Amino acid sequence: MANAASGMAVHDDCKLKFLELKAKRSHRFIVFKIEEKQKQVVVEKLGEPTDSYEAFTASLPVDECRYAVYDFDFVTDDNCQKSRIFFIAWSPDTSKVRSKMIYASSKDRFKRELDGIQVELQATDPTEMGLDVIRSRAN
Repeated sequence: MANAASGMAVHDDCKLKFLELKAKRSHRFIVFKIEEKQKQVVVEKLGEPTDSYEAFTASLPVDECRYAVYDFDFVTDDNCQKSRIFFIAWSPDTSKVRSKMIYASSKDRFKRELDGIQVELQATDPTEMGLDVIRSRAN
């Protein structure tokens, strides 16, 4: 397990599931949670390949921070099928200050463990990661 700058380790499962999403496309999204007592980042939820973006956003807690990875499929203006892997740092305004600080200080180290992220988003409320935002950032 890698040791993060904030003292948070990254559970091996995080990297394994991310590789499955990236290489095999066996998940649409992954939600990661910091387990403070264990001082590590763990996988909290895996999205099925058929899950919608709405199912993904509904899996994020309204008042707690999370990291998430979303595999976004889209069609370009010249009709090419493409996909982008988004890293989303979810830090709602209603979450605890301590939690926001831990997630913020661990983010870059954790993100480096996930090789293949193409777009990063920071969101404090659902409008900052709406489907329109995702679409505009994908191109």
